Amino acid sequence: MVGTIIIWIATLASAFSVYAYYRSVSSQKRQLGMARNSYGVMVMAVLAASAALMMYILRHQFEYAYVWGYSSRALPLELLITTFWAGQEGSFLFWALCSALIGLGLMSYSRKRGNEAEVMTVYTVVQLFLLVLLIVKSPFQYLWQAQADVPVGTIPSDGRGLNPLLQNFWMIAHPPVLFAGFAAMAVPFSFALAALWRRSYLEWVNNSLPWVIGGTIALGSGIMMGGYWAYGVLGWGGWWGWDPVENSSLIPWLVGIILVHTMLVQRRTGGLVRTNFFLGISTYVLVVYSTFLTRSGILGSSSVHSFVDPGAFAYTLLVIWIVASVIVGFGMVFRRWADLKAFSNRSPLFTRESILGISSAVMGASALVILFGTSWPILSKASLEPAFYDKTNLPIAIAMGLLLGLSLLVQWKEESSGQLLKNSAISLIAAAVLTAVLVFVGLDDVLFAVFAFSSLFALSVNAIRLYRLARENVRFTGGALAHLGLALLFLGIIGSGRYGQKQTASLPMNEAQVILGHKLTYTGSKPTTDGKWMFSVNVEKGGSQFVLEPVMFESEYNNSLMRNPDYAAFLTRDFYLEPVSLEEGAPASATTSGVLELKTGQTKTVGPVAVKFLRFDMKHGDMSGMAGGQDMTIGAVLEVKRGNSSEELTAFTSFKNIEKPEPKTASTKDGKLGFELLGMNVDAPGKGSTIQIAVKGVEEQQAGQSAKSQILVIEASVKPFMSLVWVGAFLMMLGLCIALTTKMNGTRPKQA
Repeated sequence: MVGTIIIWIATLASAFSVYAYYRSVSSQKRQLGMARNSYGVMVMAVLAASAALMMYILRHQFEYAYVWGYSSRALPLELLITTFWAGQEGSFLFWALCSALIGLGLMSYSRKRGNEAEVMTVYTVVQLFLLVLLIVKSPFQYLWQAQADVPVGTIPSDGRGLNPLLQNFWMIAHPPVLFAGFAAMAVPFSFALAALWRRSYLEWVNNSLPWVIGGTIALGSGIMMGGYWAYGVLGWGGWWGWDPVENSSLIPWLVGIILVHTMLVQRRTGGLVRTNFFLGISTYVLVVYSTFLTRSGILGSSSVHSFVDPGAFAYTLLVIWIVASVIVGFGMVFRRWADLKAFSNRSPLFTRESILGISSAVMGASALVILFGTSWPILSKASLEPAFYDKTNLPIAIAMGLLLGLSLLVQWKEESSGQLLKNSAISLIAAAVLTAVLVFVGLDDVLFAVFAFSSLFALSVNAIRLYRLARENVRFTGGALAHLGLALLFLGIIGSGRYGQKQTASLPMNEAQVILGHKLTYTGSKPTTDGKWMFSVNVEKGGSQFVLEPVMFESEYNNSLMRNPDYAAFLTRDFYLEPVSLEEGAPASATTSGVLELKTGQTKTVGPVAVKFLRFDMKHGDMSGMAGGQDMTIGAVLEVKRGNSSEELTAFTSFKNIEKPEPKTASTKDGKLGFELLGMNVDAPGKGSTIQIAVKGVEEQQAGQSAKSQILVIEASVKPFMSLVWVGAFLMMLGLCIALTTKMNGTRPKQA
């Protein structure tokens, strides 16, 4: 109840702040103080609500539906904290918290630039939407309010717990970073609308550019954390699967990256003014649309990690939020369209402005394709296969690679085609040679060869650019470093995606098999401290040896089998094992008896042992002696196999007469099994020679038979050059961070 009251206080304070800021735009400057104070009250209330929810979680107050639904007493502290943002209601509160704190910085930032009233009016309206949504989807609802069949006052002894797939380190970092990015994208939206409101069409770019870069850093970092999480823990077999929820974060990030480049053009040449307003508004609209897709329940059957239906009221609010953002945002652009036309200009083709404009259009095409595919479940119950995204984005990626290089080879002033060719000669030759090498070693797909060429071209151009800028000042290397990272990422996609190998195999315990050039031996399983089962697989290749330990467990959370892969990372490849199932296998010819009757050359199995009768050993006597009633010693030569080991031994029996044999036990080398020759029939009519063998120690061997007959079914993958994906992603984020520091102090390199 207290938490709900605090949310209402935050909502009312935000609404009053909107009103006061709006009144201060015209002539009521005295309203600014009231607006700021109201905003401060809202921030304090959101902080208090967040602290209250965290306290309820840490104190295991399961009378609250949200606390019961996502936490439990068994969770360690670090995972218990993550339940704050694990569900819809908590994640909305965390988003509101990020947005409130960013707003404090924006308030001070915009005050210094003289546009606080307009910017904060828009930004506080955005915050107000979040808070209204929190009233509808409150994390402070009691369990009996959320579930009609629960008696009033019921306090469960424990909670339902956190989804096992979310019980990982990356749950601590991935969602908060993404939400920070979502919140930051409201800033360029606010600056754009404020600029249109004031009819001040130019300076907003300088003011909002650092915020755009910061937002794209947060979104990009969150996306790559999610990819690494999926690759190493979730068992999806890769780092990106074009899942609709993944895409819904990728789309606003792509538009944010486009906006960074088009803003740089406007800062330098004054061009692309209308484009920047359109993109600045689109970034936030797409964040809201992303929220609608992931939290409306639309993707429930097409995404592995979307939220369920939030209810009719919350669904309606999400739709209103989108429609209002679109109408107000783009409505303002079209209202000022005539004014903005005065800033339009045409740049010659061979200039950096034109190339960056074309690059933005190409990247925008990718965003539109992904947006179409991600939105498909709205029109149809089915989702589009990953192959759709792969095929449509491949030619776009090829063009992007070429444009990444060309944009740095031309100047802001017009360049001749001959000069452009001269500037690009070294990089073109290097890319052609390296592509030829890749084709020679196995790159046999024409389109991927072209993709490799364009990526290598971009890599070469940006490596040269990076070297030259670093000599001038390392603070100027951000753009070149980010572009170089993207080129490496493209090359990693080619290697790991197009030329990866995959094979499903069954691994009987202690039986080595060669899979994808690696010798795999399943050696057994053991329980983990948290009740899961870890399966040990010994891997050998080229003299090196390592152990992979994938995990499988039956989850009580959703009554399904959960799988966590394991992999070994090397410079040029990753070897990846995903568990599929565990099966029990026993040889079809196995017998439970310790006595075998064998014909010459016949093999039978008792317990874990296969026994084959090879021949008689007649060195100590012959059959004629036995026929004459003399004492004779006869041996049966046996081949004994257990797993991969095999040995040969001879079981002897002394015959005083044919009815009283005196067998001597022949033991295996380890002494665990013994064999006695009980009787024989030599050349029996219609049967040939047969013997009767008693096997001792079978009971002890059979005691461990169930474990030894386990068969681990795995999916093994070799993923070439996965390291380029992670290195490329890291360099992209590092380059953006360097660019952020450069743009904030307003410096640029002499070569720019």
